Amino acid sequence: MGVSRPPDISPLSQLLRRIDGLADGAPAGDTVPTGFATVDKMLGGGLRTGDLVVLGGDVGSGKSALALGIAMRAAMRGCVVRYYTAEMTAERVYERMLAVEGRARIDDLRRGALDEVTRASVAAATLRMRDVPLMVDRLPAEIRDALRAVEGLKLGIIDSLQGLPEGEDAVRGLKAAALELGVALLVTAHLPGLDKTRADPRPRLDDFGSQHTVKQHADIVLGLFREEMYGGGQAVEGATELSALKNRGGPTGYIDLYFYKQWLRFEDLLD
Repeated sequence: MGVSRPPDISPLSQLLRRIDGLADGAPAGDTVPTGFATVDKMLGGGLRTGDLVVLGGDVGSGKSALALGIAMRAAMRGCVVRYYTAEMTAERVYERMLAVEGRARIDDLRRGALDEVTRASVAAATLRMRDVPLMVDRLPAEIRDALRAVEGLKLGIIDSLQGLPEGEDAVRGLKAAALELGVALLVTAHLPGLDKTRADPRPRLDDFGSQHTVKQHADIVLGLFREEMYGGGQAVEGATELSALKNRGGPTGYIDLYFYKQWLRFEDLLD
């Protein structure tokens, strides 16, 4: 009688089985889709749990709007998401969510000046978003404890890095938290090193700060560039480049997005 062999449970064998499952169409359990098809393609399916992603851009370029758009799209695909804001109140962020999903002007929402069609669109957006696992909170002093307290969390979004008590020194701690908790963290960031007068004002890695902590410790660094902010009358309104300046697990390059400023809504240009 032959001796039965125990099942192979080595880490490499488990990884191979997961890869085979992906080839057969199984969902990637360690990946959070951004909901932007071209972004997900460049990032190998989306944001990976354990990764720290930093999204930077000039003031007014739409960093918060894009981060919120990713939060909404990920949550609508079933991922548990928390959006932490240091820039505004939670109610203002929810207001923006209605503007994005309902395609309503934020000023009209604030004044309650919605025509019949827009009112119906906002009401439908409210129903679609009512049960999605996305909550908004003010940025706490102890972000790791706040993340740890969220059951089933897959994606944490922090707006912004400069709102944390440690500032740039927080980058190492955020990376450690992503690994410890098994979540993806996306953090918006201002660009203290950006020189708007240079020939090409597109974000560069060195623009994220003189200490280079973002450059060294983030797994993915994204730069947001809206040409209408610099090109004068020659620029195409809404045209946006999202550049993968660093991508530890894949390629770098540019992604074309379109920004509907009146709705604070980004779209993948290929869509």
